[in-house]
Amino acid sequence: MNQNAVGFIEVYGLVAAFAACDAGCKAANVTVEPFDRNKPANADKLPVPLIVCVKFRGGVDDVKAAVEAAEEAANALTGVVSKHVIANVESGVDPMLHLNGLDKN
Repeated sequence: MNQNAVGFIEVYGLVAAFAACDAGCKAANVTVEPFDRNKPANADKLPVPLIVCVKFRGGVDDVKAAVEAAEEAANALTGVVSKHVIANVESGVDPMLHLNGLDKN
C-alpha cells in the first residue's frame, strides 16, 4: 500500500484549521505536517484575515477521507479556500511540506 499521498486543505483561520485537522485525523489513518499560513493582500475582505494550510500524509484513500472530513469541519466554521490531493508525491516536494509560517512574524 502506498503511504506517499499528500492532501492539502486551506481554510480561513486557525480555529477552523484545528477543527479540520482533528476531523481529518479522526476520519482516517493519516499523519499531519506542520500547518502553514498565508495572509493575502485582500485579507481585510476575507471572512477571517488568515488562511491556514493543513497537510495530511498517508495512503491515498486515507488522505482523501481526511481531506473530505476536514472540509466538512472547516465549512461548518469559516470555510475552505482550496483543497488538493497528490496521490504519489515526488521526493523533491518533501522539503516544501515542512514549511511553517506560523512561527514567523
